[in-house]
Amino acid sequence: MRTPRIAVVDYGAGNLKSVAKALARSELDPVVTGDPAVVRDCAGVVLPGVGAFRDAAESLRAARLDEAVARAIADARPYLGLCFGLQLLFDVGEEHGVTKGFGVIAGRVTRFGEKDESGAPLRVPHIGWNEVVFQGSHPMLERLPERDVFYFVHSYRGEPEDPDVVVGRTDYGGSFASAVAGESLFAVQFHPEKSQRAGKRLLDAYRYWVQGS
Repeated sequence: MRTPRIAVVDYGAGNLKSVAKALARSELDPVVTGDPAVVRDCAGVVLPGVGAFRDAAESLRAARLDEAVARAIADARPYLGLCFGLQLLFDVGEEHGVTKGFGVIAGRVTRFGEKDESGAPLRVPHIGWNEVVFQGSHPMLERLPERDVFYFVHSYRGEPEDPDVVVGRTDYGGSFASAVAGESLFAVQFHPEKSQRAGKRLLDAYRYWVQGS
Protein backbone atom coordinates (compact mmCIF):
# COMPACT_ATOMS: atom_id res chain seq x y z
CA MET A 1 0.00 0.00 0.00
CA ARG A 2 1.32 3.46 -0.92
CA THR A 3 2.63 5.54 1.98
CA PRO A 4 0.16 8.40 2.52
CA ARG A 5 1.56 11.89 1.95
CA ILE A 6 0.66 14.15 4.86
CA ALA A 7 0.82 17.95 4.88
CA VAL A 8 2.36 19.32 8.08
CA VAL A 9 1.10 22.89 8.01
CA ASP A 10 3.92 25.41 8.45
CA TYR A 11 2.85 28.79 9.79
CA GLY A 12 6.03 29.51 11.73
CA ALA A 13 5.53 27.14 14.67
CA GLY A 14 8.71 25.81 16.25
CA ASN A 15 8.09 22.07 16.55
CA LEU A 16 7.44 21.10 12.93
CA LYS A 17 10.54 18.95 12.45
CA SER A 18 9.82 16.83 15.51
CA VAL A 19 6.23 16.33 14.34
CA ALA A 20 7.42 15.35 10.85
CA LYS A 21 9.91 12.85 12.30
CA ALA A 22 7.21 11.32 14.50
CA LEU A 23 4.88 10.93 11.49
CA ALA A 24 7.67 9.28 9.50
CA ARG A 25 8.21 6.79 12.31
CA SER A 26 4.56 5.85 11.91
CA GLU A 27 5.19 5.09 8.22
CA LEU A 28 3.66 8.27 6.87
CA ASP A 29 5.22 10.61 4.30
CA PRO A 30 5.19 14.07 5.89
CA VAL A 31 5.83 17.22 3.89
CA VAL A 32 6.28 20.43 5.89
CA THR A 33 4.63 23.16 3.83
CA GLY A 34 3.25 26.66 3.95
CA ASP A 35 1.79 26.34 0.45
CA PRO A 36 -2.02 26.00 0.38
CA ALA A 37 -1.80 24.15 -2.96
CA VAL A 38 0.38 21.44 -1.41
CA VAL A 39 -2.00 21.14 1.54
CA ARG A 40 -4.88 20.61 -0.89
CA ASP A 41 -3.01 17.81 -2.69
CA CYS A 42 -2.13 15.68 0.35
CA ALA A 43 -4.04 12.66 1.65
CA GLY A 44 -4.20 14.10 5.17
CA VAL A 45 -3.40 17.28 7.05
CA VAL A 46 -1.64 17.72 10.39
CA LEU A 47 -1.72 21.12 12.09
CA PRO A 48 0.69 21.28 15.04
CA GLY A 49 1.81 24.31 16.95
CA VAL A 50 3.23 26.08 19.95
CA GLY A 51 2.88 29.76 20.81
CA ALA A 52 -0.06 32.16 21.03
CA PHE A 53 -3.56 31.68 19.59
CA ARG A 54 -3.75 35.16 18.06
CA ASP A 55 -0.38 34.91 16.34
CA ALA A 56 -1.14 31.45 14.97
CA ALA A 57 -4.56 32.45 13.64
CA GLU A 58 -3.21 35.59 11.99
CA SER A 59 -0.30 33.74 10.37
CA LEU A 60 -2.57 31.05 8.96
CA ARG A 61 -5.01 33.59 7.54
CA ALA A 62 -2.23 35.72 6.02
CA ALA A 63 -0.98 32.67 4.09
CA ARG A 64 -4.54 31.50 3.28
CA LEU A 65 -3.72 28.25 5.02
CA ASP A 66 -6.94 28.50 7.02
CA GLU A 67 -8.88 28.06 3.77
CA ALA A 68 -6.74 25.07 2.77
CA VAL A 69 -7.32 23.40 6.14
CA ALA A 70 -11.06 24.08 5.98
CA ARG A 71 -11.19 22.59 2.47
CA ALA A 72 -9.34 19.46 3.62
CA ILE A 73 -11.88 18.93 6.41
CA ALA A 74 -14.80 19.58 4.04
CA ASP A 75 -13.33 17.11 1.53
CA ALA A 76 -13.07 14.41 4.23
CA ARG A 77 -9.28 14.25 4.10
CA PRO A 78 -8.35 13.25 7.66
CA TYR A 79 -7.27 16.23 9.75
CA LEU A 80 -5.16 15.74 12.86
CA GLY A 81 -4.78 18.77 15.12
CA LEU A 82 -2.06 18.90 17.77
CA CYS A 83 -2.18 21.47 20.59
CA PHE A 84 -2.98 24.69 18.67
CA GLY A 85 -4.30 22.45 15.93
CA LEU A 86 -7.12 21.66 18.37
CA GLN A 87 -7.60 25.17 19.75
CA LEU A 88 -7.80 26.86 16.34
CA LEU A 89 -10.82 24.74 15.40
CA PHE A 90 -12.96 26.67 17.90
CA ASP A 91 -14.99 29.84 17.28
CA VAL A 92 -12.74 32.11 19.33
CA GLY A 93 -9.68 32.08 21.54
CA GLU A 94 -9.23 34.39 24.53
CA GLU A 95 -5.42 34.55 24.63
CA HIS A 96 -4.17 38.17 24.30
CA GLY A 97 -7.72 39.33 23.63
CA VAL A 98 -10.53 37.65 21.72
CA THR A 99 -9.41 36.23 18.36
CA LYS A 100 -11.56 34.48 15.78
CA GLY A 101 -10.72 30.82 15.20
CA PHE A 102 -11.75 28.53 12.34
CA GLY A 103 -15.30 28.06 13.67
CA VAL A 104 -15.32 24.33 12.94
CA ILE A 105 -16.23 23.53 16.55
CA ALA A 106 -18.64 25.78 18.44
CA GLY A 107 -17.09 27.03 21.65
CA ARG A 108 -14.24 29.03 23.14
CA VAL A 109 -10.61 28.53 24.12
CA THR A 110 -10.16 29.79 27.68
CA ARG A 111 -7.34 29.94 30.21
CA PHE A 112 -7.13 27.57 33.15
CA GLY A 113 -8.30 29.18 36.37
CA GLU A 114 -5.99 30.09 39.23
CA LYS A 115 -7.56 27.46 41.51
CA ASP A 116 -8.73 23.88 41.11
CA GLU A 117 -12.19 22.57 41.96
CA SER A 118 -11.27 22.28 45.67
CA GLY A 119 -10.04 25.87 45.84
CA ALA A 120 -6.35 24.95 45.95
CA PRO A 121 -3.91 26.96 43.80
CA LEU A 122 -3.49 25.57 40.28
CA ARG A 123 -0.14 25.81 38.54
CA VAL A 124 -0.49 27.24 35.04
CA PRO A 125 0.71 26.29 32.46
CA HIS A 126 -0.22 22.62 32.66
CA ILE A 127 3.12 20.95 31.92
CA GLY A 128 3.98 17.25 32.04
CA TRP A 129 2.47 13.80 31.69
CA ASN A 130 -1.22 13.28 32.29
CA GLU A 131 -3.84 10.67 31.54
CA VAL A 132 -6.36 10.93 28.73
CA VAL A 133 -9.54 8.86 29.01
CA PHE A 134 -11.00 8.28 25.56
CA GLN A 135 -14.73 8.02 24.94
CA GLY A 136 -17.23 7.89 22.10
CA SER A 137 -16.87 6.56 18.57
CA HIS A 138 -14.30 7.48 15.90
CA PRO A 139 -12.01 5.52 13.54
CA MET A 140 -8.99 6.69 15.56
CA LEU A 141 -10.44 5.30 18.78
CA GLU A 142 -10.78 1.83 17.31
CA ARG A 143 -6.98 1.47 17.53
CA LEU A 144 -6.34 3.30 20.79
CA PRO A 145 -6.56 2.01 24.37
CA GLU A 146 -9.37 3.30 26.55
CA ARG A 147 -6.85 5.43 28.42
CA ASP A 148 -3.25 6.45 27.85
CA VAL A 149 -0.71 8.96 29.21
CA PHE A 150 0.54 11.85 27.06
CA TYR A 151 2.71 14.95 27.41
CA PHE A 152 1.01 18.35 27.79
CA VAL A 153 2.26 21.95 27.63
CA HIS A 154 -0.53 24.55 27.62
CA SER A 155 -2.24 27.32 29.56
CA TYR A 156 -5.49 27.34 27.56
CA ARG A 157 -8.07 24.64 26.80
CA GLY A 158 -11.00 24.29 24.45
CA GLU A 159 -14.54 24.42 25.84
CA PRO A 160 -16.93 22.99 23.22
CA GLU A 161 -20.61 23.84 23.37
CA ASP A 162 -21.56 20.35 22.19
CA PRO A 163 -20.34 17.64 24.60
CA ASP A 164 -20.70 15.03 21.86
CA VAL A 165 -17.57 16.30 20.06
CA VAL A 166 -15.43 15.43 23.10
CA VAL A 167 -13.67 12.08 22.66
CA GLY A 168 -11.02 12.44 25.36
CA ARG A 169 -10.95 14.00 28.80
CA THR A 170 -8.14 14.84 31.22
CA ASP A 171 -8.18 16.00 34.84
CA TYR A 172 -6.23 19.14 35.65
CA GLY A 173 -7.96 21.44 38.09
CA GLY A 174 -11.10 19.61 36.95
CA SER A 175 -12.03 17.68 33.84
CA PHE A 176 -11.34 19.32 30.46
CA ALA A 177 -11.64 18.26 26.82
CA SER A 178 -8.22 16.96 25.77
CA ALA A 179 -9.44 15.40 22.49
CA VAL A 180 -12.24 16.37 20.13
CA ALA A 181 -13.44 14.79 16.91
CA GLY A 182 -15.76 15.00 13.96
CA GLU A 183 -16.35 12.93 10.86
CA SER A 184 -13.10 14.02 9.19
CA LEU A 185 -11.15 15.49 12.09
CA PHE A 186 -9.44 14.40 15.27
CA ALA A 187 -7.61 16.90 17.45
CA VAL A 188 -5.75 16.65 20.74
CA GLN A 189 -4.46 19.16 23.27
CA PHE A 190 -1.35 17.13 24.06
CA HIS A 191 1.83 16.53 22.03
CA PRO A 192 2.08 13.02 20.49
CA GLU A 193 5.54 13.86 19.13
CA LYS A 194 6.74 14.22 22.75
CA SER A 195 4.72 11.31 24.16
CA GLN A 196 6.98 8.36 23.30
CA ARG A 197 5.09 5.05 22.91
CA ALA A 198 1.68 6.58 23.58
CA GLY A 199 2.32 9.20 20.92
CA LYS A 200 3.35 6.58 18.39
CA ARG A 201 0.19 4.59 19.10
CA LEU A 202 -1.86 7.68 18.29
CA LEU A 203 0.05 8.48 15.11
CA ASP A 204 -0.16 4.83 14.03
CA ALA A 205 -3.92 5.08 14.49
CA TYR A 206 -3.89 8.19 12.31
CA ARG A 207 -2.06 6.30 9.56
CA TYR A 208 -4.69 3.55 9.56
CA TRP A 209 -7.42 6.19 9.44
CA VAL A 210 -5.84 7.94 6.45
CA GLN A 211 -5.41 4.59 4.68
CA GLY A 212 -9.01 3.69 5.38
CA SER A 213 -8.15 0.41 7.02
